[in-house]
Amino acid sequence: MEEFGVGLVFVAALITALATGLGALPFLFVRGMTRWWLGISNAAAAGLMLAASFSLIVEASEVSPVRTIVGLILGVVFIALCHRSIDGRDDLSVGALRGADALKAVMIVGIMTVHSVAEGIGVGVSFGGGEALGTFITAAIAIHNIPEGLAISLVLVPRGASVLSAAGWSVVSSLPQPLMAVPAFLFVIVFAPFLPIGFGLAAGAMIWMTLAELLPDALNDVSSETAAATVTLSIAAMLGFQAAIDGI
Repeated sequence: MEEFGVGLVFVAALITALATGLGALPFLFVRGMTRWWLGISNAAAAGLMLAASFSLIVEASEVSPVRTIVGLILGVVFIALCHRSIDGRDDLSVGALRGADALKAVMIVGIMTVHSVAEGIGVGVSFGGGEALGTFITAAIAIHNIPEGLAISLVLVPRGASVLSAAGWSVVSSLPQPLMAVPAFLFVIVFAPFLPIGFGLAAGAMIWMTLAELLPDALNDVSSETAAATVTLSIAAMLGFQAAIDGI
């Protein structure tokens, strides 16, 4: 029975990872990206990441505000150090992306990967509370992963990555989910206390990326009014999407 349980948890978490790739699908219908659209894409990605950060902070704070704050601080320190270590690397490449564009790709995929570690633990811990709870949490995370894949694609595709490549990197960023779900399921008592720290860390990293990279880039290509409106609408859309899913 335990082997079946472990297999179910792994497959469920793998589905959540694959769902992230669906976020790239809208770009199948986009044929060209002007600088204006690049700015809009950066602002939209910023809004989606801020909304995801808000949700993580709220969820983590319900368990432990102190551990959430610790996670936020660790997230900011972690991503700032990572950025400093790779900033200025003109030889950096990610597929067809080079230099500054590759840096953006590495940053957002890396941040979403950290985010996925926490979500993978969440899937495993939820199955520790029963199959019904685990299935519900898995479905919710899988659906929530689609706009997260869109956020990644909004950064990669306008900079020259193919839709298939963006979908692939989106899935790669979520692979920690099945890898972390199984040990979290088997050792719920050990992993559960780290969830608020993990969620806080992911939120802190996403907020840093938004304020330090995406918004400044957006403001290079669109007006502040356009960027602000896009960010606000993206946050509203993401929160509305999550509210609709939670209400099902």
